[in-house]
Amino acid sequence: MLSLSELPTCPGLFSGSRARDGILSRMRIPGGILNVAQCGAIADLVDRYGTGYVQVTNRANLQIRNLNSAISAEVWQDLQTLGLASRLVEIDPIRNIMASPTAGIDRQSLLDTRPLVTDWDNYLQTHPEQSELSPKFSVGFDGGESVSIRAIRNDILLAAERRYADAEIVLRLYLNGDTGIIIQESQCISVLAAIASVYLQYTKNQPRIEGKKPRLRHLLADWGVEKYLEQIQHNLPFVLQQSSIAPSEKSLANYQHLGIHPQQQSGFSYIGIALALGWLKSQQLRDLANLAQNFGGGTLRLTPWQNLLISDIPNHRLSELEKSIARLGLHSSATNLDSCLVACAGNTGCASAMTDTQSHALEMVQDLAQKLQIDRPINIHFSGCEKSCAQHSPIDITLVGIQIKQQNETIAGYDIYAGTTDSPFGRKIFQGVRVAEIASFTNKLLQIYQRWRSPDESLGEFVDRSAIDQLKQLLNPKKPNHK
Repeated sequence: MLSLSELPTCPGLFSGSRARDGILSRMRIPGGILNVAQCGAIADLVDRYGTGYVQVTNRANLQIRNLNSAISAEVWQDLQTLGLASRLVEIDPIRNIMASPTAGIDRQSLLDTRPLVTDWDNYLQTHPEQSELSPKFSVGFDGGESVSIRAIRNDILLAAERRYADAEIVLRLYLNGDTGIIIQESQCISVLAAIASVYLQYTKNQPRIEGKKPRLRHLLADWGVEKYLEQIQHNLPFVLQQSSIAPSEKSLANYQHLGIHPQQQSGFSYIGIALALGWLKSQQLRDLANLAQNFGGGTLRLTPWQNLLISDIPNHRLSELEKSIARLGLHSSATNLDSCLVACAGNTGCASAMTDTQSHALEMVQDLAQKLQIDRPINIHFSGCEKSCAQHSPIDITLVGIQIKQQNETIAGYDIYAGTTDSPFGRKIFQGVRVAEIASFTNKLLQIYQRWRSPDESLGEFVDRSAIDQLKQLLNPKKPNHK
C-alpha cells in the first residue's frame, strides 16, 4: 500500500485514500453482482484488515473504512483470481460500471445489459492506456428495466429503447443529456472506446483543474456535444445514426426494488433487502450469500441505493426466505424509515462535513420509528455540507449540516429542506435545528404530509405544490403568519 502522502483522492482497492477515520479502500463490482465465493472473500478481508463491516455505496461499489494495515500481495492475487480486483492494477480506481440491479430479470427489460458490462470491463482491463482516464469516468447501461438507473449521474449512459419503425431494440447515447444518437448493441464497445479515446487526447492537451485531470463534463463545457460527436465519428468505422424520435419519458418509482417482485422468468421472484446506510456486518454478508445459494441463483446484486437483491427465488420458497432474512436482523420493507436513508461520510470520515451524519441519521430514524408509521417510501438524505456527495437526484427530505452559534459555543445542527424547488436541496422548511430536535421537526413535517397529501402523492410532490407560507403555518400553528 502507498504511503499516506502518496494516497489518491479517489480510492481503489490497491490504493486507498485518506479519510478522517483512517484509510478508505473501495472495491468496484462491475454491474454490482457478487457470487458466494466473492462474498466470503470480502467478509474475510474486512475481518482481517478492517472493522468487520463493509458498506454498499451509491455506485453499487463496496467500501471498507478504517483499514488497519496494508493488504498483502497474496490477498491481492486471491482477489484478482476471484474477479474482485482488476487484472490491470492501474484501471482499478476508475469508477464502477453501473447497470440496473435487475438486469436480465426485470419484467420490463428490453435488453439484458450484463454482457455489455462484461465487455466494457474487459476492454478496460486489456487496454492499459485507459488508466489515464479520470478516476471519476463513469459508464452506465440501462436496459429499460422498471428499476432504472437513468436518474443516476454517469458521464456516459446507454439506454435501451424500442425503435418503432421496425421494433428493433437500440441504445440511445446520453452525454450529460440526450445526444439523439442511437446505436446497435454490437456497436456499443466501439462507441465507448471512441468516446474514451477522444476524451483522453483532450486531457493530454489541457491543464489540470485544481490539480486533477479534466472531467468529461469539462470537455463538454469547452467543446459542446456537437463538436465532441464529430471527433468521435472520426474514430469509428461506421456512421453514427441520429434518431428522429424523442426519447421516452419513464416514470421512475422510488425504491420499488425493495420487497418481493416477480421476475421475467416464470415461477421466480427477487427480493430487495434494505440495508441501513448500506452497512453490512461481515457475518451478515456471509449469511446472505448462503441464503442466495440455498434459495436463489447464488448471487447478491448490489444497488446504487445502497441495498441489495437476492434473485431467482422459486415462488414457493419466498416466505421461508423472508423469515431467514429477518433472523439476520434485516428486512425487505420499503416503508421502514431506514430503508430509503442516505448519508455522506460525515465529519468522522470527511474534513468538509460539519456534522456526524451517519450517527445522526440512524438515531433520527430510530426515534421516528417510535412515533409514526409511513405507508410509502420516504427518501431522507443527510449531507454534512452543501457539496451533497451522497446523493444528487431530487429527494423528499434533505438535512444539511451546519454549525449553530449558541451563546459562547458552536454546536452541530441542520437546515431541513423538502421537495425539489427553490434550491438544489428543495425548499428550506426549518432553519438552524439542533441535532437533539431534528427527529421532532422531521416528525412534524411527516405528520402534516400524511394528513394533507393527495392519494399516491410523494412528500416531495406535496411540498412542491404547497404554498410555502401555508405550509409553514401548518408546521407552526401557534405562530401567526405575518406577511
